[in-house]
Amino acid sequence: MTPRLLIVDDEAPARARLAMLLSDIAEECPHVLVGEAAHAQAALDVIATTRTDIVLLDVQMPGMSGIELARHLAATEAPPAIIFVSAFDEFALKAFEVHALDYLLKPVRAARLADAIRRAGTLMAVPAQKQALASVSESLHQQRRNFSVQERGRLLLVPVEDVLYLRAEAKYVSLRTAARTYLIEESLSSIEEELGGLFVRVHRSALVARSAVQGVERAPLGSDADGEADRSDKGERIDRTQETWQVIVRGLTERLPISRRQWPQVKALVRC
Repeated sequence: MTPRLLIVDDEAPARARLAMLLSDIAEECPHVLVGEAAHAQAALDVIATTRTDIVLLDVQMPGMSGIELARHLAATEAPPAIIFVSAFDEFALKAFEVHALDYLLKPVRAARLADAIRRAGTLMAVPAQKQALASVSESLHQQRRNFSVQERGRLLLVPVEDVLYLRAEAKYVSLRTAARTYLIEESLSSIEEELGGLFVRVHRSALVARSAVQGVERAPLGSDADGEADRSDKGERIDRTQETWQVIVRGLTERLPISRRQWPQVKALVRC
């Protein structure tokens, strides 16, 4: 099967050079170039509408790095193989020493590109890609800058900095920005573990961006505001007539309940 390729690089000259090299090796390495993208969301839009087998992906890009984009792609139903392309070799030559991925150092040589495409075409193992990307991210101590949202056949990227709060709802987690609400299939605990420096847990079912906590206010007296068990960890019955508190989220009229267990750290955050 002839592989279908997508070039992703924020620099137009770099994309043009790769396209020219692909043209040069077309006879010895048959392929189809399905398009080019200058940033992550453009790449996702192409992949959502056009079958893409291999992505030639720049590592260093503004807004979202190639590594983070590759992680999002690895979570899709049929992820393409990734060939990283970069002008920097201080970490990648060792980090990408795996069978399912390859790494090309700019300026790319035609023979090396052809070899990488043939290799990626036969080694597109999804588990290996995921393991390799996780290892790379850990070695670089990279924290994600976007959430992936599956919506109407597309994969959308929502910047972490735009998220006001996340709340667990049945099988999904609702992700709230100033503009709208999205649904993602992640657990609050895993998000808190990864992004605990940016979000504070206010309830067992809710995380709020620390930067979005505008203040707190008392909840209606006697209301079951925190929704937690009727007994404490020590088995003592909780008095529901005690006052409870709610978080005031920047830019929103709705309030999020604060559980008694999380109240001390929320109060400390507000007082900072």
